[in-house]
Amino acid sequence: MANITLVDDDENIVASVSLALESHGHSVKAYYDGASGLEALQNDPPDLAILDVKMPRMDGMELLRRLRQTSEVPVIMLTSKDDEIDEILGFNLGADDYMHKPFSQRLLLERVKAVLRRAAPEDSGVSAEAKEAASAKMMRRGKLTLDPERHESLWEGKPVRLTVTEFLLLQSLAQRPGFVKSRDNLMDAAYDDQVYVDDRTIDSHIKRMRKKFRQVDNEFDAIETLYGVGYRYRES
Repeated sequence: MANITLVDDDENIVASVSLALESHGHSVKAYYDGASGLEALQNDPPDLAILDVKMPRMDGMELLRRLRQTSEVPVIMLTSKDDEIDEILGFNLGADDYMHKPFSQRLLLERVKAVLRRAAPEDSGVSAEAKEAASAKMMRRGKLTLDPERHESLWEGKPVRLTVTEFLLLQSLAQRPGFVKSRDNLMDAAYDDQVYVDDRTIDSHIKRMRKKFRQVDNEFDAIETLYGVGYRYRES
């Protein structure tokens, strides 16, 4: 199963979440403040990180911000705040999913399963046929190259690091250049049925994705917004 790093200052939550995850075969390493959690995530990257927002020494938002400077490990945020701004900030910083406390262990397990499934690389063999099939899955759209097997995104040959969710959204848009994808279409492409997100979540991911591409090309404009309708990829 997966190696999961859990960072939360609430010992009861750490104990209950760790037990639930381990009962489903996952390996869990727990930390109780943001500073020690960040050090562990950088030194021993897991398959998935679960981060609390409100913590001593370094809160979850700052932890996520620093983590995203070097890593695209999938992240689920936990918060006791019923604050829309807080949630949008988390997605803008690169969170893959969000859960509000209190939450059921069953729902958390479903969210973990969904994020891990989206992050898992597709199986690839070593035969010539398998390599040919993998190459066929690569997508080239103008200056953009997407390689699902390696979770690699290139713009004019330069790498652009995307989170799991961002990669899936871009892949969905680039599959049919010029065609408009509604936010609902994009939700279906990037999230499992068990996960509900709203329009603002998609907007936050798109905004962050554009920012990343403009770091390698300040004239990047391949993702167009059609207000009230959705988004489309424009092949240059």
